[in-house]
Amino acid sequence: MATQKTRRKILDTFLELLGEHGWSGFEMAELAGAADVKLSVLRAEFPDKTACVRAFLSEVDQKVLDRVDPDMADEPARDRLFDVLMTRLDIMSAYKPAIRAIGVAARRDPALALRLNRELATSARWMLTAAGIPASGLRAGMMAQGLVVAFSRVIDVWLEDEDPGLARTMAALDRQLDEGESWMGRIDKVERMVSPLFRRAFGARSPKGTRAQESDTPEAGEPAAPAA
Repeated sequence: MATQKTRRKILDTFLELLGEHGWSGFEMAELAGAADVKLSVLRAEFPDKTACVRAFLSEVDQKVLDRVDPDMADEPARDRLFDVLMTRLDIMSAYKPAIRAIGVAARRDPALALRLNRELATSARWMLTAAGIPASGLRAGMMAQGLVVAFSRVIDVWLEDEDPGLARTMAALDRQLDEGESWMGRIDKVERMVSPLFRRAFGARSPKGTRAQESDTPEAGEPAAPAA
């Protein structure tokens, strides 16, 4: 197993090559040579470029989580998420060329985009967690995927934003969070409308065709109705 110092050197070299040559501009063997490590070591630590991106995203996640502001705890969820995402952009600012290259490659290669989406969705869940927003279950999965899409649009603006104050980037993030709130509001409305229908459909009759008990506890000897 490689030392932490060797892993750091490999990842830094990967990001540098990625920013200079693009996703397809170098091979893993060239990464090993540039990082001055054996191919066997590289294979053990990072079997492919996606693994390198996964490690990079995980590192960014860790840094964001370390910088969560406890003073934001009493602020609205939207403001907490805004603060977390701006912190993430600040941490990623040193890697703009590499991030731009990843975006270009993903737009050209749908298969790569799907692989990266899984990694980005994991990061999105952690960003929701950092903002104190529950990130488990189906609804959270939808929120995480929506955040991946929304934040990618903000990234496109951020990559071209030369203003030290990031005015355009913050405006873009505001818009995306506004759209996200509207979208989740519609999802919640549909959920409230549909949930009673599912409860009736699944709880109306027992497997024997008799009416289900009103109570959550079945009579002795009768099977319980399946949960919606």
